[in-house]
Amino acid sequence: MRLIKNMDIIEGMDYYWQATSEKEKVGEQYIVNMAEMDGMKLIYDDEFTSESVRKVLSAISNREMMTGNKKTMRFWNNNMWMLEDLEYTKMMIAPLKTLNIDAIAKKLDITNCKYEDIEIIFVPGHLDEYYLVDNKLIINFFRVKPDLYEDDKVTIDDKLIQDYICEKLIELCNG
Repeated sequence: MRLIKNMDIIEGMDYYWQATSEKEKVGEQYIVNMAEMDGMKLIYDDEFTSESVRKVLSAISNREMMTGNKKTMRFWNNNMWMLEDLEYTKMMIAPLKTLNIDAIAKKLDITNCKYEDIEIIFVPGHLDEYYLVDNKLIINFFRVKPDLYEDDKVTIDDKLIQDYICEKLIELCNG
């Protein structure tokens, strides 16, 4: 089994959060492109669509008020939170970039996984902590919690991120 880490959406959002915090106008086409990324499409449903993402990111960029359903408003709230403290946002992103997925793969005790390749995708989500879609583990970036006192200690749901990912990968392989 081969693990593939996908940070494309978070890297794109990092630019968006940085530019928006500096009061730069992020172009509508950039926002549409972010909403249309394949990893984002995996978390869409009847209540939360690419149009929800576009509206939220556009409203934030244009400093407009926002209304919407629970998922849309959580997405808005989470993105506003990223803008409040970019240093904390960077503390969330940095350990994900250096996350050793080879070590995670070695740690896993999966002999009969139905997938040869598994993609671990970090997305700016809304309510759900994670999603399992085909051979993909989609993790809500907003649930990543860096430790303020210990560098490289990152948790999700009070579990070390490596252990969390292992647990979800076992669920994906056996599910």
